Amino acid sequence: MADRFPANLSLYTITAVLILVPATGERVYVNYYKPPHGLPDGSDIKTFQPYLTKKEQLAFEKGLCEKTNKQNHEVLMYDEKLVLYKNEGDVCIYVVGGQEENELLLYSVLAAIKDSLNIVLKTSIDKRTINEHYDQVAIAIDETIDDGIILETDPQLIASRVSKPPKDELQGVKSIELSEQGLLNAWELGKRQLQERLRQGF
Repeated sequence: MADRFPANLSLYTITAVLILVPATGERVYVNYYKPPHGLPDGSDIKTFQPYLTKKEQLAFEKGLCEKTNKQNHEVLMYDEKLVLYKNEGDVCIYVVGGQEENELLLYSVLAAIKDSLNIVLKTSIDKRTINEHYDQVAIAIDETIDDGIILETDPQLIASRVSKPPKDELQGVKSIELSEQGLLNAWELGKRQLQERLRQGF
């Protein structure tokens, strides 16, 4: 039975999510992931995340843009990484994983990011719109992937988490009070939530 599963089976599947301007290589959004506590099998972190320095990241991005500029094949192997990508307006969205990763899994992540951004941004996905709504873009991607682990691939659900706060965070807050007492109440609520998250280990 044990031989049916690969020895390096791990939840950490996404190496990076990048939004670049392929014509110039300009960064619009970049996030390189690495497991926060190392790899479960004790492997060197470089096996999962070889781009630990900005110099290595920029070199990878430059080569990737040269490979994908004016192309739309949506999948390629580059620098021993499986890359799924989609051109949108004047930018390109890239999802990067290990060469052994499942292509369909990475494609579902790419589609989730693209579709959720279409819902959140309400217009088009381009450099100007992303820069104007950078916080929402970052939250949408964080709701999809955390530390390289895929959390969600339903774009409607991802978008709903970006556009409105979870209900449990609103319990006990009936209205916004712009007074000293209102600020004290907000401070106490925030402190309680932080203590609760610390107890739960985030």
